[in-house]
Amino acid sequence: MISRYTRPAMGRIWETQNKFEIWKEIEILACEAQAELGKIGITKEDAQWIRDHADFTVERVSEIEKVTNHDVIAFLTNMAEYIDADIPEGAEPPSRWVHYGMTSSDLGDTALCYQITQACDIILDDIKQLGETCKRRAFEFEDTLCVGRTHGIHAEPMTFGMKFASWAWMLKRCETRMQEARACIATGAISGAVGSYSNIDPFVEKYVCEKLGLTPDPLSTQVIARDRHAQVMSTLAVVASVLEAIATQIRLLQQTDVIEAEEPFKKGQKGSSAMPHKRNPITVERVCGLSRIVKANSQVAFDNVALWYERDISHSGTERVALADSFTALDYMFGKMQPILDGLFTYPAKMEHNLWRTKGLIFSSRVLLELVQTGITREDAYVIVQRNAMAVWGDIQNAVDGPTFRERLEADPDVTLTPEQLDGIFDPWAFLQRKKALFERLEGLEF
Repeated sequence: MISRYTRPAMGRIWETQNKFEIWKEIEILACEAQAELGKIGITKEDAQWIRDHADFTVERVSEIEKVTNHDVIAFLTNMAEYIDADIPEGAEPPSRWVHYGMTSSDLGDTALCYQITQACDIILDDIKQLGETCKRRAFEFEDTLCVGRTHGIHAEPMTFGMKFASWAWMLKRCETRMQEARACIATGAISGAVGSYSNIDPFVEKYVCEKLGLTPDPLSTQVIARDRHAQVMSTLAVVASVLEAIATQIRLLQQTDVIEAEEPFKKGQKGSSAMPHKRNPITVERVCGLSRIVKANSQVAFDNVALWYERDISHSGTERVALADSFTALDYMFGKMQPILDGLFTYPAKMEHNLWRTKGLIFSSRVLLELVQTGITREDAYVIVQRNAMAVWGDIQNAVDGPTFRERLEADPDVTLTPEQLDGIFDPWAFLQRKKALFERLEGLEF
């Protein structure tokens, strides 16, 4: 029964053995449905015989296909060899009922959709696990100060937990997209040569799909329309892009001049054949690289939507590569990101150090607003703040040990702020007085 293969590992899903197991089950279910329907002569005893004796070997199917040049016919021929091997002498061969009224795409497309649902289930588990990790670590670093960066430039203080929280929400959206894509692809079609049920009753399609947990396609044209597959592949591309975004953040945080976090570096690990000091972000770089494959493969799926008339097979060869590669690569990426985010090396002391590297410039927005409250126009306040900030910036770039931003403000006669007001302005936690709202929202996030 197919239940034995409901959740194999990702690689197992795309093996020929698993595909043929699904093919076998579909053909058996179709026979059972025909027997239940009672219109073509197959009995329930025939259907049971077929279930008990149907089998195949990948090697034998391959051998037959070398002659037939048709994989479905080769498979059916091999399965018939098993079904009819032990029938009583003079009995009519039960295999004659196999594939009755069906066409190759009824079998292949329904099976492919089932394979994709198997693969989607693994990715959904991957998303859930990584999302839960990000949520847990967000609360772990809820009160760990770090500097926020826009355009790669220091902006305002935030907490490191906000980074993990942002990733958790991205992954939650990935879960929703993946569920929608799975629902779209969980479709089957047993409808004949051009989808008109010319030689098969719709009951057979309904029966087979229900047993497989699929929904009958409302109108297939021999093939299940490839917009469904394109939705899956585009979703995989989005998920891969999210992992790439997280991995890119870690690569940036691991830069020597930043080094606020880095991917785990194991005992005995070597970073460079020439430079023993190196600890390179090789795994997150690998994730970024693999993302390019998944994203590129989505274009293949888009191109497969447009087929000639009711069908051609221009999509077939590309799908055999792109689907398996994309799902396998994405599952692998999750397998790498999970231990990285779970065991991410973090350096709060360096985060604190970096926060003050620009000598207080990150408080410029609060200085601006406080000056406005004293009665100065925003335009004039901006000039005052920027004038002092650029002086400090020049000192930093020229490695001059000059006054801090606050010291320059205190010496500027145009600045009408008291020392007590400046104390409040130059408190990094003043930026984060409302962060509780962010983490209250995160508490309600469930995967």
